[in-house]
Amino acid sequence: VFTGMNGSAIENFSCVIYNVSFMNCTWQAGRDAPEDTQYFLYWQNSRYVDKMECELYIKDENGRNTGCRFQNVKIETEKAYFLVNGSSKESLIQFYDECIELYKI
Repeated sequence: VFTGMNGSAIENFSCVIYNVSFMNCTWQAGRDAPEDTQYFLYWQNSRYVDKMECELYIKDENGRNTGCRFQNVKIETEKAYFLVNGSSKESLIQFYDECIELYKI
């Protein structure tokens, strides 16, 4: 069951890997997300390692996180799990998660 306000989860999530060890992920704020919504990205490239939060967020003109730059990425498995959750003082924010086959990135 998804908790949170409908339309508050991020949209258009995508990631690009370049120079072997760098990855950029970007997204857009949910169309119905309150203006104070802030998003946080976590990823895990194996079920045997802990989730890692983004260390270098890309921000929009309002200071909202709309992407992440990862450095020293080690691709150890074929799939990676991504989770973007959010917070707002106005309402609960739906999370977004996706398991991506890395060769498709």
